[in-house]
Amino acid sequence: MGRRFRGESHHKVDAKGRVSIPASFRRVLEAGDPDWTEGLNPNLVIVYGDHRRNYLECYTMEAIDEVDDKIAALPRGSMERRMLQRMFHGQSFPTNVDETGRLVLPAKLREKIELDKEAFFIAAGDTFQIWKPETYEEEELSRTEAWLDELPDDFDPLIYLDQAKDQAGGGDGA
Repeated sequence: MGRRFRGESHHKVDAKGRVSIPASFRRVLEAGDPDWTEGLNPNLVIVYGDHRRNYLECYTMEAIDEVDDKIAALPRGSMERRMLQRMFHGQSFPTNVDETGRLVLPAKLREKIELDKEAFFIAAGDTFQIWKPETYEEEELSRTEAWLDELPDDFDPLIYLDQAKDQAGGGDGA
């Protein structure tokens, strides 16, 4: 597994749809592109999905290859494979970072998420997301806050990591 994206930031979007990618994100894109070498621009895939997805999800080449391998492992002709192919192959946009560290987001993608003058970038492990800042605040941030409000004040979310280890069969063997 390659490097992970970390952090969040706001960036201006110009009239041509150009937006700077956080520098730390560019390093992860470079590390996640097997064809990248010094002097080249790293490749990535932007998945925009169907009408329910109101953000753009950006995958390193290694991350999208992992998704593609899992889709290819599904039975040919199955509804699951066809739907995942549509979502990850059809509703996606392969691109690269330009010489100045920016992405050029086509009008279709900007219109889909109603992106105008500013974009909000947030890391999501082996992907990062691009949101219209107001949409992120209204939907994702409020969802997280509502989830946390239901938990006791002394709750530590790291407890979920121990549960994940136990579910994966990685217990301590006791």
